[in-house]
Amino acid sequence: MTVFVDQVRKEKINDLGKYQETPAVDLPFVEKAIQHVLAKIDQSLDVFTDLFPNTNSDNLVYKPIENVEWTTSFWTGMLWLAYEYTGDEKYRKVAEKQVESFKERLDKRIEVDHHDLGFLYTLSCVSAYKLTGNKLARDTAIKAADLLITRYYDKAGIIQAWGDLTDPKQKGRMIIDCNMNLPLLYWASEVTGKAIYREIAQNHVKQAAKYIVRQDASTFHTYYMDPETGKPLYGNTHQGFSDDSCWARGQSWGIYGFPLSYHYTEDWNLIKLAKKLTNYYLNRLPEDQVCYWDLIFTEGDEERDSSAAAITVCGLLEMTRHLPLTDPEKRVYENAALAMIQSLYENYTTELDSVANGILKHAVYYKAGGLGVDESCIWGDYYYFEALIRLAKDWKMYW
Repeated sequence: MTVFVDQVRKEKINDLGKYQETPAVDLPFVEKAIQHVLAKIDQSLDVFTDLFPNTNSDNLVYKPIENVEWTTSFWTGMLWLAYEYTGDEKYRKVAEKQVESFKERLDKRIEVDHHDLGFLYTLSCVSAYKLTGNKLARDTAIKAADLLITRYYDKAGIIQAWGDLTDPKQKGRMIIDCNMNLPLLYWASEVTGKAIYREIAQNHVKQAAKYIVRQDASTFHTYYMDPETGKPLYGNTHQGFSDDSCWARGQSWGIYGFPLSYHYTEDWNLIKLAKKLTNYYLNRLPEDQVCYWDLIFTEGDEERDSSAAAITVCGLLEMTRHLPLTDPEKRVYENAALAMIQSLYENYTTELDSVANGILKHAVYYKAGGLGVDESCIWGDYYYFEALIRLAKDWKMYW
């Protein structure tokens, strides 16, 4: 596979100085931050055993919901991280009960008409199988991969993001978020020996690299293809400030998602592309290293998105894992990741709020829709925890 990357500009980091010194993030710092996460999980464990946290908090408190949202697996993924880190069976017991819920959701086709099957079944079921050998989880995740590939358009080479495949408003739409759903397909190919899953994932990431990434290394949130002819049509946004701005969380999905595909394909162009996206992102950060909700904003009173920062930390840690020691930017990216995690812990956590059951505050789900603005978002909590686990141990990915 060759990724279309050469015409994307290599933007240099404007201020290397702020990333030359390693931030004061050592193992005791990380362990202290993890203890806050575990305390918040324990605070909600009984409530979120048969139910799940909503996508975003209301006054920093997640309300319980049924297993219907695209985000429910982030809580289950946090339980698996907690079990892996502590060895405490109480987390495994709840997580395995939730695996059964995800099987029921798939069997009954409850809100699964979208590409986020990758999020849902990687963090709930693939993780369960990798950690415990749970056969039910393995079989359920493969069935989820089977359903995900029904959303693939062969001529366009993409997986449609949302909605019924015949819906004219959604037909042929791919979005940058889908990069994070592809690991389910790579994994399914590995465990079944069937190449089809891998081929579809490779084709999609190639098209995302070619059309969603702009020449200046910013990204569209969404891009439309003609599913009948494969013709590229146009890019726009759904959750960003404007069609030509750069939605921060979308850029973060790219920074993490392209290296995840590299993990399976070993196509170095994906790392080269991720570096370009990272440089664009780092150049638009405010002083405390936590981005605004859209990267068109670099100062002022607009809301930050701590969840995008947490995703970016995971992406940088994954990307730098693959960079050789001779890469002059390897240490820069590592220090940037540490600076972000330090700021998130010191300035964006609910550690001093005993009522809040969220972990990261000051996140944004959907600004224009008025959803989860300046709240906790459950994926932000998950990726913050994953980043801390990556810093605490040699973590074997669920992705």
